[in-house]
Parts: sequence; structure tokens; C-alpha cells
Amino acid sequence: MMPPLVSINIGILGLGVVGSDLVNLLTENHNELIRKTGYNVVIHKIAVLDINKPRTCSINGITLTNNAFDVIQDPKIDIIIELIGGIELPAHYIFAAISQGKHIITANKALIAEYGDKILSSAKEKNVMVVFEAAVCGGLPILKTLREGLSGNKIRSIVGVLNGTGNYILTKMLDDGISFDDALEQAQKLGYAEANPSNDIQGIDSVQKLSILASIAFGTDVKYKDVYTEGISHINSLDLLCAKEMGYVIKHLAYAEKDNVHIQLHVHPTLISNTHKLAGIDGVMNGILIEADPVGPTFYYGAGAGGRATASAVIADLIDIIRTINSPGSMGYLYSEFNASLNYLYESIEDLIFSYYVRIPGTLPESDIRAIANRHGIRIIKFEHVRNLIGVDDLSAVLIIDRAMEKTVNRFILELYNDYVVDTSITKYRIHGHYFELLPKLLPDFKNAQTISSSNIDYA
Repeated sequence: MMPPLVSINIGILGLGVVGSDLVNLLTENHNELIRKTGYNVVIHKIAVLDINKPRTCSINGITLTNNAFDVIQDPKIDIIIELIGGIELPAHYIFAAISQGKHIITANKALIAEYGDKILSSAKEKNVMVVFEAAVCGGLPILKTLREGLSGNKIRSIVGVLNGTGNYILTKMLDDGISFDDALEQAQKLGYAEANPSNDIQGIDSVQKLSILASIAFGTDVKYKDVYTEGISHINSLDLLCAKEMGYVIKHLAYAEKDNVHIQLHVHPTLISNTHKLAGIDGVMNGILIEADPVGPTFYYGAGAGGRATASAVIADLIDIIRTINSPGSMGYLYSEFNASLNYLYESIEDLIFSYYVRIPGTLPESDIRAIANRHGIRIIKFEHVRNLIGVDDLSAVLIIDRAMEKTVNRFILELYNDYVVDTSITKYRIHGHYFELLPKLLPDFKNAQTISSSNIDYA
């Protein structure tokens, strides 16, 4: 006769889309969880705002409360799963739960980006686990990859499409030829964008995710508010089409790179060769390219959002905690990620070197533009007019500028503004890597990057 299973009791804070899908998946996969952990996972109690609200998950046998501390202070509960969103209130709850000796799972990227160092330090004092795989790119197991799969490597760089909402907008603008506002409206109707989409379109969501990735990859405490960030709301269809005609796609990319001394972190729209793996990340999908030594480049692709995708990442964290609970000392690797003593020099975006796409409205002659560029030591390696590129009645000049320091290009643009009549704003985008047509041998061979995909994840 088999001995009775030991139960692990979990408490959940929040029962929205992700929370409801989590309850459903835990119910559907109950026997699978027993097989993988050897424990009976029991949803003991859930804190909600409205106990009487209709639910999309079964709550039979589960106690609901509108007081989060009924969950946090319940001595029967071993693990707290935070799914309420926001920063200050969940931080208050998590610190309280840690003080009660509870292990923590959260899908809250904003919380970890803001308070990750303090939360992990508090967890270390109490010898409890705090895990947050679902906080970055939903169902894509990218944090586990950095912590475990690539733990024998030095991470050199991370570059990726980290926000599905913004990526959906740019994809629709290019594919359907619609405006930014129309693409955003479509995203909102489909549930891909919030009623207030500012975090997605201003780059806040991406930079928060990047700060977590960089903290883990480089062993240093990255503050997302210190990272150079640009959004995508200024992008128009004209530049998307011109870029396409020149062999590029505009993507909202997040970068983290380091050498032995310096670290670079920046988030902004970027032209990338249409042959690059990241150029094929369309719609609401996420893609991340990691360069590590000695493994080289590896590529990760999959659903970065959606209730079921995020809930699947929460369950993966749950399994990790259960497997670790009875293994003293095995939690220590979590505590160094945001508190390491490694100190890198942060390089300002002004001192970084890129190639550039620049579009200059008006009818300023090519000879004048080249003369101004020459005064600043800038080399124009491609000069076109919009009407010749995409056949529209627009006299704007489009330049591809060879590798130059950011502040040098900014001075070039400033002189155009100060000394010449420019009808509307000059557009500037950085180009990923080097100018692909002229310097292909200098690019990493990302075509041979190993790929890990989670594209079969279902949406809620």
C-alpha cells in the first residue's frame, strides 16, 4: 500500500486572467504535478477584490477572501503566488509573506525591476525562495536558461524583442499599411494592449524586462530607470516602407552588452536586416538572442504574453520550489543575482557607435547635406529620396550613415535644424550591427544560432 501523499498548500493573491488560467492549469495537470514533484499540490486560499464576482475557473473547495493577509498569515500555506500587478501594494504583501517564512512566486516584472534586490536580500535572511520566471517574456523560459542552461558560460550580450504589444503594432503597420494609432486600436480590441498602453509603447515594459535579464546575466544590480529608453509612438509607415525597400525591418529592440569593464544597456527602435532571426519575430511573439562564451549565439522564440503562457511559467517556478524545499543550501544561487559586488562602468548612449538611418524632410540638395556631414566627419554610404525608394510624392532624403558616435550624429542633425529650413522633424534610427550590404563579414553568424522555441503555447 502506497503511503499518503504529502500536501503542499499554495495561496494566490489575485484571480484575474493569469490567476484564473493558473487555477485551471493546476486542476487540469494535477496528476502531472504529482508525477513531477511527488507532492499533492493544493490551492488552499485565494485573495480577491470581489468574492462574489463570476469566475472563469473552478473554485470548488478553495477558500476566497478579500483580505490578502488571510492568505499571507495562514500557517498552512507554504507558497504564495502574487498575481495582482502594480508595485507598492504587492511589494508590501511580498515582504510580509517573506517575514512569515513563505516561498514566493511572482509574475510581476515592474515589482522585480524596482525592488528585486531588496526582495532577494530579505528572502536570503529568511532562507526562502523568490522566483519570477513569468515576469519576463511569459512562457519563454529565458530566466531559467540564463540561470541554468547557460550557467557554464559568460554572457556577452542579449538583444531581443521583449514586448509583444509593440511588436504587434509595428507588424500591423508594415503588413497592412496602417497608422500607428489604427494599429494600436486593433491591439486594444484584441486584448493585446491595455486601455492605457503607455508602458508598452514608451518602452517601459521592455526596459523593466531588460533590467532583470541583465541583472541575472551579468551579476550586477541594474536599475531600469538608468537605462536609455525610447518608445515607438513616433514611428510612421513612411519609414517602415523605406526601411523595407532597403532590406531592413524596424523592430523595438532591447540591448544588454558587456566586456570586462563596460556595460551597455539601451532600448529603442532599430533597423535590422530582414535576414536576421529577430526580423522574423512578428505579431505578439517575443524573440531573444544571447551571445555567450563558449557556446556562441543561441536564440529563443515564443509567446511572451497571454494568460496560459504566463501561468505555465508560474507552474514551472512552483515545481522548482517544491523540488528545492527539502534541499538545504540549494537556494543560494538565487540570492546573488541583484546583490553582486561586480561594478561595471555604464556607457552613455552618446558615446556608443552605430550606423544610422536618417530621413531629412524638405528639398535640401544632396551636395549640401554631404558637405555638412563631412564637417562632422560623418560618412554617408547611401543617399536616396523617398519618392525613388517607394514611389510616393515625397522629396525627403534618406541617408545611411556609416558607423559614427551617437553624439557626432546628433551634432550633425542639430546643425541641419539650426542653419537650414527643415519643414518637420528629422527622423533618426540606429541600425543593428553594421551596414549589412557593405560589412557582412563583421557580423556574427546568427543564421547558425541554436534555436529554442515555445511557439506552440496556447493563448488564454
